[in-house]
Amino acid sequence: MKTAITEMFGIKYPIICGAMMWLCKPTLCAAVSNAGGMGNLTAGNYSTEEELRDAIRQTRKLTGKPFMVNVTILPSVHITAEHHKMYLKVCAEEKVAGLEISGTPLDKAVGKEFIEILKKAGVKLFHKVGSVRHAVHAEKAGYDGIYAAGIEEGGHPLNDDVTTMILTPRIAETVKIPVVTVGGVADGRTFAAALALGAQGVMMATRFVATKECEAHDNIKHEIIKRQEFETTLICKSIGLQGRAIKNKLAEEVLAVESTGGGLEKLIPLIAGERIKQAWEFGDVDSAPMMMGQSVGLVKDIPTCKELIERIVSEAKSDIERVKNIF
Repeated sequence: MKTAITEMFGIKYPIICGAMMWLCKPTLCAAVSNAGGMGNLTAGNYSTEEELRDAIRQTRKLTGKPFMVNVTILPSVHITAEHHKMYLKVCAEEKVAGLEISGTPLDKAVGKEFIEILKKAGVKLFHKVGSVRHAVHAEKAGYDGIYAAGIEEGGHPLNDDVTTMILTPRIAETVKIPVVTVGGVADGRTFAAALALGAQGVMMATRFVATKECEAHDNIKHEIIKRQEFETTLICKSIGLQGRAIKNKLAEEVLAVESTGGGLEKLIPLIAGERIKQAWEFGDVDSAPMMMGQSVGLVKDIPTCKELIERIVSEAKSDIERVKNIF
């Protein structure tokens, strides 16, 4: 395959693993990159400069291929503004291939000087956005690409609530930098559709949870297979931190608190990161907000990352040929 993303990073397939707290660590990151895609190392998993630097170096021992590092700049109890600056500093010094920035753009969160530092280090900058206006801002600020994240995605979609089907072409026709589709992608059909909409690649997160290399508990992986596309819900809208999670007992508790006007103080004990970490590790699917997208409805098995990526590419080729033969 040849797209702006494969050319930019020198990778085989324009399939990128999305950031996932507690899961995007060296093993999964390297597995995706070794399979021809682009792995992701989520900076928020690490509290100190030494820990993040060690994770980057561990990943490089497992793969000689490029990988992304995610830095999410959203309100957090444990991850501070100083953490954000530290993450960026380490990534510049280690000259990682690319950065996925989620939340507040770098120029507003930490200052334009960090964009210059990262670009001088050869780090490609991508911002995950849910609107055309935010994509335009990122392009003007000097980013190298855009992740167009539709409302279908797991995690924290923008509260504009625009679907991938509309967001990808709108951003692709507006900016001149490459666009990657995020949200609702999990197989060859959706990969092919994203390319048809104007994307130069796709990002998947939920789909990579149900792979052999992901360190999530098997209970979680099998739960994803059972879930249908209508079994997710949006939580934390009332505190400006909208997130899509699978419907479970904890999500019901969060929504109940929100319905009675309960604010951040009452919600923090329910959505705390440590609670989520324990759920991934021990497999209790009802004890934490499990952030997953509507693409759960497309997940049917637990392959290796290599098997998954090669199957997606093969299916996409077949689907593109099928559509071509219609005309």
